Formats: sequence, C-alpha cells, structure tokens
Amino acid sequence: QVQLVESGGGLVQAGGSLRLSCAASRSGFSIDGMGWYRQAPGTQRELVASITREGTSAYADSVKGRFTISRDNSKNTVYLQMNSLKPEDTAVYYCKAVWTYRQYWGQGTQVTVSS
Repeated sequence: QVQLVESGGGLVQAGGSLRLSCAASRSGFSIDGMGWYRQAPGTQRELVASITREGTSAYADSVKGRFTISRDNSKNTVYLQMNSLKPEDTAVYYCKAVWTYRQYWGQGTQVTVSS
C-alpha cells in the first residue's frame, strides 16, 4: 500500500499563491502516475494536474498557466504550485498515486481563496 500525506493548504486572498505538498510512504521511483484533484462542496472531484514518473505533466484547462505540478522522486513527494489563485479554486485538494495498478488517495487539504 501507499500512504499519502498532503500539506500546504490554507486561506489566501485572490491573486495569491500556495504550494501544496504530498509525501508518499513508498519510493517515488516505484510510483507510477501521481496527481492532484479537487472537490468543492456540491461538485464532483475533478482532476487538476497529473505527472508521470518521468515527469510528463498535464493540466485542467481551468488552471493552465497558473498551476505547476512537479515531482521529486528522491523525496517521494509531489508538489502543486498554485499562483494567481481565484475564489473558484476554493476546494479540498487531494493527492493521488498509482502503484502496482491501484489508486491511493490522501486525506485532502483545504484551500480557500477569498475575494
């Protein structure tokens, strides 16, 4: 199994920045895809950004140009740098990892952007 622990959420004003971190309990070199998802109240969980073990990334249209996903396999950690935050980015952000064809989720971290 893989345990994932997110950190870095909080309250920020619109236009501000936050950096989320997700630490995995297994070597980053053994984990396949990793990603960040978010879920706002009353909505479905949606993909924000993903990154392969080799570092290829993809983004939701709504965050392109503002968010950057990165991964440090030596530290078993994936990051989400969020800039130019908007109130509509408010949500619980979850980290996901794929290991041996199974998906694992973190407990989530709240991001609140005030207008």
